[in-house]
Amino acid sequence: MSIETITLGAGCFWCIENIFSRINGVKSVISGYADGNIANPSYQQVSTGNTNYAEVVQLTFDNSQLSLEDVFTVFFAIHDPTTLNRQGDDIGSQYRSTILTHNEKQRIAAKKKIAQLTAEALFNNPIVTAIKPVNNFHSAESYHQDYYSNNPDNQYCQLVVARKIQKFLQDFSYLLKEAA
Repeated sequence: MSIETITLGAGCFWCIENIFSRINGVKSVISGYADGNIANPSYQQVSTGNTNYAEVVQLTFDNSQLSLEDVFTVFFAIHDPTTLNRQGDDIGSQYRSTILTHNEKQRIAAKKKIAQLTAEALFNNPIVTAIKPVNNFHSAESYHQDYYSNNPDNQYCQLVVARKIQKFLQDFSYLLKEAA
């Protein structure tokens, strides 16, 4: 078993946290903020778009069960990596597409995946996903952790998160954890 951590931003962290937590080999998914410039940011501060922080998830996984390639395949499938500072109706730099790497191997693999997707012309516009070393990660407030599962009646969860989860379940059922 080899445990690896990577930090990913793909819009609202509620959308991606629930998806990655369903994948076999994923040990933990923490919603948080990264790459900003103030100490101990709050959701209210990050929401202004003035802190430089992105909403992210910090994903810890067993790379003998889940490859980094599969992590990136899911990541690029569950959001639009061609829109700068926007995912759907979520607009602002806090919603940027970003891969915050924890080592050189991840940086190289991320660049390779973007080059592959670009060569395959899967998107109509250029991929704008930033690749940078992880910086200033802070866990989000406790009420943001496992938000979708804890707030299934929330309108955003019903309209946005649930749709992304359905697409993931349709396209990536082979990656799901076994039902307990």
